[in-house]
Amino acid sequence: MNKIIELIDKLSVSHSLSVEEYAYLIENRTEEAMLYLKMKAVEAQKSVYGDSVYVRGLIEISNVCKNNCLYCGIRAENNNCQRYRLSPEDIFSCCEAGYEIGFRTFVLQGGEDGFYTDEVLVPLIKRIKASYPDCAVTLSLGERTKDSYQALYKAGADRYLLRHEAVNAELYSKLHPDNMSLRNRLQCLNDLKEIGYQVGCGFMVGAPFQSVQHIAEDLKFIEEFKPHMCGIGPFIPHKDTIFNKDNKGSAELTCYLLSIIRIMNPRILLPATTALGTVDADGREQGILSGANVIMPNLSPASVRKKYDIYDNKLSSGAESAEKLDELKIRMNKIGYKIEITRGDAKGEY
Repeated sequence: MNKIIELIDKLSVSHSLSVEEYAYLIENRTEEAMLYLKMKAVEAQKSVYGDSVYVRGLIEISNVCKNNCLYCGIRAENNNCQRYRLSPEDIFSCCEAGYEIGFRTFVLQGGEDGFYTDEVLVPLIKRIKASYPDCAVTLSLGERTKDSYQALYKAGADRYLLRHEAVNAELYSKLHPDNMSLRNRLQCLNDLKEIGYQVGCGFMVGAPFQSVQHIAEDLKFIEEFKPHMCGIGPFIPHKDTIFNKDNKGSAELTCYLLSIIRIMNPRILLPATTALGTVDADGREQGILSGANVIMPNLSPASVRKKYDIYDNKLSSGAESAEKLDELKIRMNKIGYKIEITRGDAKGEY
């Protein structure tokens, strides 16, 4: 027990541990260690962000995807998926509605849909930024060329989310088809950072074949890559994938890892993800109380929210919906936090 406390204290000071030390923290966690880690994470969070929680309006622009990631409900070969695609006008209308509600960051997320070429996205991003200059635009549209990332950044995109999924090549290959490579995924992340985006990576907690060693390697990668954002959430199986009988990842371990990442990098933007709220009714709150400081309610048209079905029973209503921002504010107030209506950029130099 003393060793765990020593490691947590070491991480709080140096913001760095070895892969073996991260693995030890995970394997030997106790209730007491979890409480101490959470306390240190909240201290780190509040030292930079106070009691503020940032909200993003999530617009799921398309569930069309060329890829066949083995865990994903919108994979190309899932013929049971009801496909949809929002037009640029649809997406802009979501931004209009979101701005009125109080959102100052819009997250355009979707499968790798060939419809959204630079010729489609550049005018849309320019229009959003011209109409709402006090807002940030975040993209989460998968792997693209460096030239494409550059064009979208020049148009005004501020942030890009691209989960690395697994930094261990063997594990990555077990979760993805042969035509996808970890090497290309990491190259994309490096390209994004070099261009100047605020960059986000991340992984699933409790993914099929994932070991403690794999998670420890992911933590070390996050420590060294120094992303502005990091999205982690529990793995949730989808009925139309080969992993449909696999167990869900745990909210408890996810929150523990959120605390580690927060202490590792006090300035990072750390979402309490929809997946966390899906596996545990108060998962969102538990994430915030573990060091997270971002929530992304759903701003997509109500008619398509159920169709962005990346895992079973994904939440898109209640406090997960953008229209219920007031409800979310109340829930955050109850645990001692407040929703801040700003762009919500990462603080400090990266």
